[in-house]
Amino acid sequence: MPRHGTLPSESDECSGFFQAEAERLNVADSVVLAYSGGLDTSVLVGWLQDEGYDVHCVYVDLGQPCEDRGAILQKARDIGAKSAEIVDAREELCRDFAFPVLQWQAKYENIYLLGTSIARPLIARVCVRRARDVGAMAFAHGATGKGNDQCRFQLAAEALEPSIRIIAPWRIRKFREAFPGRTEMLDYCAAKHIPVKATSRKPYSSDENCLHISYEAGDLEDPTVDGQTVIDFGMTVAPQEAPDREESVSIGFESGIPVAVNGTRHSPATLVDTLNGIGGRNGVGRIDVVENRFVGMKSRGVYEAPGMTLLYAAHQALEQMTLDRDLMHLRDQISPQVAEMVYYGFWYCAKMDALMAFIRETQKPVTGEVRLTLYKGNIRVSSRTSPNSLYQADIASMEKGGSYDQTDAEGFLRIMGLPVRVQGTVRPRPY
Repeated sequence: MPRHGTLPSESDECSGFFQAEAERLNVADSVVLAYSGGLDTSVLVGWLQDEGYDVHCVYVDLGQPCEDRGAILQKARDIGAKSAEIVDAREELCRDFAFPVLQWQAKYENIYLLGTSIARPLIARVCVRRARDVGAMAFAHGATGKGNDQCRFQLAAEALEPSIRIIAPWRIRKFREAFPGRTEMLDYCAAKHIPVKATSRKPYSSDENCLHISYEAGDLEDPTVDGQTVIDFGMTVAPQEAPDREESVSIGFESGIPVAVNGTRHSPATLVDTLNGIGGRNGVGRIDVVENRFVGMKSRGVYEAPGMTLLYAAHQALEQMTLDRDLMHLRDQISPQVAEMVYYGFWYCAKMDALMAFIRETQKPVTGEVRLTLYKGNIRVSSRTSPNSLYQADIASMEKGGSYDQTDAEGFLRIMGLPVRVQGTVRPRPY
């Protein structure tokens, strides 16, 4: 059986790369595969074995649709995987990844809440841990060479374990030639006696975790197609089908972290799941966007993230009361950079470490409760309370001044206006 030295590299130009690395490192031919149990990764289990690898499958549970987890593991073993395990990372995803990004109010290109982007470095971390445990020196994934996920997987894995080798079959010509389409994959599975559900494909592809569902490809590649008419949404009802009555929900925060819904404390994943149900039944959280991928092309994506949409709205409302102007504005200037770093895959790097330390300090006063009112896809902030509120009604009131003396504004504006008065004298403007 051929060993991994015969497997072409990701660029198809350095066919001896893996063999040279194996000889240099003197390691066994084993690989950890990020495994979903679907057609693509089931084929990868068999194909990697054909190439001489012992395959260790890791199914990272991030809140995907309810499936027979036991059957998924047994399927991997039946195909020939040396080991197969499930790692429940739902709490970790929300607590250590989604909530810090929420604190930043980070949205890629001002709209996308990064539900898929956030998950990939966690999957990579789980797989690298498993590689360490089983002594594997390679990490394989099923992301394509056109998308963002390949970047997120590789950048995360190499940051955590610089010596790890990345096997991305869709970037290998040999693999693409063997499997130009779904038919060839199904034929391979039949020949290898790999059980798959040979159902017709939906007119799009989707990826789901407890934070959101993303939809892309297929009919959605035509930007004139209305995604609302193509997609079978899994987390939200259409706004026009939502109840004909308002629903209110209160969300409690401690230092910028959501901790309670309607007065009941929850774990991070349970809290998100609870809000998914509330937001979803009210048609909250759908977006349709043409975004700029890290690899340079534009792509069209449709997303639904009901729970996270509610959290972003409530968190922003609470910050308006508890953060001072200059600090909030500084955070808002940096937030797009954080969103880009998450989207591109730079989760594990010195810059992100420093930024996360900054946001933890920033968020210390962001404690309190926000009540949102929902109606047919719309969100209204109906109340905000915080023990750290910087809002003082007696100062802000138009009826009375409190400790604010309006005559002070005269000197303030004379000083602030000095530069423009000088400019107007030296360089008069036409009017």
